[in-house]
Amino acid sequence: MLSTQAVFTWLVFFAAIFAIAGIAYSRRFRGNLEEYIVARNSQGTLASIMTLLASSLGAWILFSPAQAATWGGLTAVIGYAIGAMSPRLAMIPLGKRMRELMPSGHSLTEFLIARYGKPMYLLALTIMLFYLFIAMSAEITAIAKMVTLLAPVPLWATAAIVLGFTLLYTTYGGLRASIFTDKVQIVIIIPLLAALVFIGWQATGGIAPIAEKLQHTAPQLIDLEDIGGIKAGLTFFVAILLTGIFHQGNWQRIYSAKDIPTMRNGFLLGGILVVPFIFIMGLFGLAFMAMTPDGDSSVALFSVIMPNIPLWLAVALIPLGISLVMCSVDTAISAISSIVAVDIGRVMPRSSAASLMRLSRWLVLLVAIPVLVVAAQGYSVLYLFLLADLLCAAAAFPVFFGLFSRSHTGREAVTGTVAGLAAGLFMFPMPYQPVTHLLESFLLAALAPVVVITLMRLLKRRKQHFDLTTLNGSVRKLDGGQL
Repeated sequence: MLSTQAVFTWLVFFAAIFAIAGIAYSRRFRGNLEEYIVARNSQGTLASIMTLLASSLGAWILFSPAQAATWGGLTAVIGYAIGAMSPRLAMIPLGKRMRELMPSGHSLTEFLIARYGKPMYLLALTIMLFYLFIAMSAEITAIAKMVTLLAPVPLWATAAIVLGFTLLYTTYGGLRASIFTDKVQIVIIIPLLAALVFIGWQATGGIAPIAEKLQHTAPQLIDLEDIGGIKAGLTFFVAILLTGIFHQGNWQRIYSAKDIPTMRNGFLLGGILVVPFIFIMGLFGLAFMAMTPDGDSSVALFSVIMPNIPLWLAVALIPLGISLVMCSVDTAISAISSIVAVDIGRVMPRSSAASLMRLSRWLVLLVAIPVLVVAAQGYSVLYLFLLADLLCAAAAFPVFFGLFSRSHTGREAVTGTVAGLAAGLFMFPMPYQPVTHLLESFLLAALAPVVVITLMRLLKRRKQHFDLTTLNGSVRKLDGGQL
């Protein structure tokens, strides 16, 4: 449909535009490590809503919801959509509690080491970094696979262009640059997604013909009482909920909001607005099953729309895909930068803010190398996310129970997390295996820690009580003592 040279040119052009805008905006905030990693109390309600909505809508929405619908049906789409909203709602009480206990904080890892000690801190840090790595890899994979549908551009070339320009402005401007470009990108994403949906559904002939075909060929996909669909929907809900609360990008935005009411409104509306996007994109998976059920389900959306897509929309897919990827990947890059700056600063307390900022940039660039390698392989976007989701599910209760319980210990947290990982991974399917027991693996990962920690507390002879009021005192000051 498009030549390789044309697609390559448009990729560079749109990616460069976003990079230049992010760099130009963030130049006024240079030199301050606090601004770089948290932009504390700087964002109003509208800005919080826009950045949270944008960072929720990565390029995966063009692939994963539709693919989920091909094997889980309408119930899976509903579960996926509600699941995408759920971490935003869960972050409201968790974020409020964190801002009350650690108003000067920067990251979730600060809470982990102060509350539980090094073993749990290192275990949870590993899980968080692995999830951010997978999230970046999946996003870059998604845009690379999308571009190959427009022209025969090598996966690695698309990955290098998009990741390179995203690194350029995010490592330069930090969270400020990420939030600003989020606001620009969401203005592009919404109308282009609307155009894609409108033209796409015209190509299908409408909902009624699709439902009629499925009623004859795969009635279970539109049956809300189908057990397989219910299990799929619950799987996505549990997986996305327990993963989203671990994303350091969300914790950065807890602190970047002007105050707690602003934070609450931003996460509430940002979460609610995600639902219709995920639901509508998932419906294309049902259309795919009605029209070309023997095709590649990982590109279900594009299998439906590409035969009838006008040239202008084919070109518009490039800025749409780049916007979706960049607003998600820059959030992950900024999150990794904040973790590195805060945690390396703890290990090297005499380091200056400039040294920490420089080190965080170099380490993020090193992380980008394996991301590029993984993205060039074209692995399943959905499978990558599910694997990372499982790890976060195992650590969720052990980590966040300590926000509210004074008697919860680091030993309990580590033991519970390890038990959840062992139980969940035992049932988790390997790539290309049937996902028959996927829900069971997530439930085991999430609930095994609850059982283990409860038993440990019942058998404990003497309870220790942690003084939660000391948490804020453990926060390391940055930028010459200014917070």
